[in-house]
Amino acid sequence: MHQTSLPPSSRKVLLILEDGGAMTHKDLVRSSSLAPRTVRYALKRLKENNLIIEKFNFKDARQIIYECKPQESVEAV
Repeated sequence: MHQTSLPPSSRKVLLILEDGGAMTHKDLVRSSSLAPRTVRYALKRLKENNLIIEKFNFKDARQIIYECKPQESVEAV
């Protein structure tokens, strides 16, 4: 799926991750001013489209860290 066909919330979250680097769900809610449920949906869409990576958070195992995939691997898809 091309980035322009993503919902506005997903595009906003993707831009925040591109600019700010890896973040948790809580960080994304704070940075985006979107509702937690909206950010969850945006992350789901980005993950379905293979645009982000989920990583284990060693500081707090209850949280997942999200970050953008490297450009080379996104373009290859």
